[in-house]
Amino acid sequence: MTRDATDHYLIAPDPAAARLTRAVEGFDETGARRTISVVEERPLTIFLNGQEIVTAMTIGDYPEYLALGFLKNQGMLGAGETVKGVDFDEELETVVVRTDGETVYEEKLKKKTRTSGCAVGTVFGDMMEGLEGLSLPNAPVKTSWLYALAAAINRTPSLYLEAGAIHGTVLCREDRPLVYMEDVGRHNAVDKIAGWMLSEGVPGEDKILYTTGRLTSEMVIKCAHMGIPVLASRSGFTAWGVEIARQVGLTLIGRMRGQRFTCLSGEDRLIRDTDPAHVGEEDRKHGRKGAGA
Repeated sequence: MTRDATDHYLIAPDPAAARLTRAVEGFDETGARRTISVVEERPLTIFLNGQEIVTAMTIGDYPEYLALGFLKNQGMLGAGETVKGVDFDEELETVVVRTDGETVYEEKLKKKTRTSGCAVGTVFGDMMEGLEGLSLPNAPVKTSWLYALAAAINRTPSLYLEAGAIHGTVLCREDRPLVYMEDVGRHNAVDKIAGWMLSEGVPGEDKILYTTGRLTSEMVIKCAHMGIPVLASRSGFTAWGVEIARQVGLTLIGRMRGQRFTCLSGEDRLIRDTDPAHVGEEDRKHGRKGAGA
């Protein structure tokens, strides 16, 4: 992790941590030979206090953050439980998380819910557990921040622009991207940010979470568990995702591209300080594709 002169966190996919892309030779529509970059995909098995929890398919960077964030967002780290160690074995492709409290995974592992997610796509235990009585901070969100974030994120060098077939998630504060994670599954990218926040003790109360993925029920639930009051995406919504966002008071913004966005929950947080007519259209060269738009 590094910080720039204005004390912003600068996190991005780490090419030194793993070989994230591979050159593959093929042929185009005319029969001409071409070599392109494709994203790597590898298994990562997560253990909690000696118990194997799950094997996730991932690009391989920041495995410790991914493991911590996954366990936190699954509710497997108890309240007040201290993480004593996170050990990554590159050869065995495993991460072992050790805590000082009693593990709470036994009952959760008995109930699995297949989700609309990719790469992990499973929620252990009750999806809605911990949301009762949850109150997210009523942090204001200026529309000028949203437009600035979309433009800045689209200009940020990324694996998507190099190879495609990957999702991005960005932790932001006001109009500034702070932490940028990518992975083959949007849940992995979110969990990496959750793990980083847990490791660094960074609160979510004044943050915005941006994702290229669909705004589904489990994405909303993860954001709520991270204490982040605003979730934005260039992609579309599911009905249950909207319902849960309204239940927990989360601001849910989708189809955010160029001058346009749609807010289906928490509109009261928005401060419309920018005329959309004065916002430029998205540069097709840098725009990410979004599912479900």
